[in-house]
Amino acid sequence: MRKIIRFCCLALGTALLLAAVVLVLHNITEDRQGGRQSELLLADLKEVIPEPETETMLSAEVYDLFAEYDQEPETVSMQEIEINGKFYIGWLAVPGLALELPVLSEWNYPDLKTAPCRYAGTLQEHNLVICAHNYQTHFGRIQELNSDDQIIFTDVSGRKFYYSVINTEQIPGTAPEEIRSGHAEDWDLTLFTCTLDGQNRVTVRAAEEAES
Repeated sequence: MRKIIRFCCLALGTALLLAAVVLVLHNITEDRQGGRQSELLLADLKEVIPEPETETMLSAEVYDLFAEYDQEPETVSMQEIEINGKFYIGWLAVPGLALELPVLSEWNYPDLKTAPCRYAGTLQEHNLVICAHNYQTHFGRIQELNSDDQIIFTDVSGRKFYYSVINTEQIPGTAPEEIRSGHAEDWDLTLFTCTLDGQNRVTVRAAEEAES
């Protein structure tokens, strides 16, 4: 009887170990696929977004492209660009993590597997919130960012917005309203992703840098 119990325990332990290995391999594969898809999407996006000109060379015509940023928040929406049926608002660069990622205009779970998505807000209202999976190739390392680390967002007109990290925190998954609260007073950009257990949200707050 004891032999049977030992055998059953050993078989169960082996099965659990194999299941864990399969899960880890699945996550690694999904992470790599997400990173590769983001790279391909970013390459397509960069081909259609114009290179920014220096401020002294900007003509009145170019300034008109950015006129929407001077409108009242209630009347503006972010510019988008369509590539292969998907709409993008620009791309994100995080030099401290060696990340460059396209950003989709609206979020849903299938699209999160390929690229970060706008969760809420706009650049114009200084309350843009971007979410992504915790893939290592997406936002899986944003908790490593330190205060004053730089984040750069390039919109579809080619205009660059520079931000400095203020702080990183964890917000309970049961309090999604905290992701969006307090933008206007304290920060202009928020990045967030799930913790590995899915219970909390790793949240990075950043403020737009003053123009020199």
